[in-house]
Amino acid sequence: MAAEIEGRFEAIEECYEFMLAYAAQGLTSDMGSESGKQVREFLTRAVNALSGLAESCAEAMGDGRPAFLDVLERDASDSLAALELVLAQPEIGSQLIDNLNASVHVRALLTDVFLLGEVLRAQQVAALPAAS
Repeated sequence: MAAEIEGRFEAIEECYEFMLAYAAQGLTSDMGSESGKQVREFLTRAVNALSGLAESCAEAMGDGRPAFLDVLERDASDSLAALELVLAQPEIGSQLIDNLNASVHVRALLTDVFLLGEVLRAQQVAALPAAS
């Protein structure tokens, strides 16, 4: 799998994992704590990873853009809107992040990322020369 796409997938997955931990902390705000500072950093990395994600996957998959990439594009766009909404808030508490975690858009995106990751890894394996 292309390193760039792998890095994007990793940023998205790490953000989600951090958000799960952040939601469990019961913080009312992101102000004044290390994890509060980090939540904005993880969200920003995920936003950057989502921008142009479908196009990067299409390039990596080569000829014949699979129809599934249209699904990825929609899910990425919907998730991007949700992440940007949260980042625009003056304070980000655990409850807000918990609601973001529960978003069907974010969950659909994660499923897309897991599925495409497996497809891209399988394509890489198939492209390797057979050992004699």
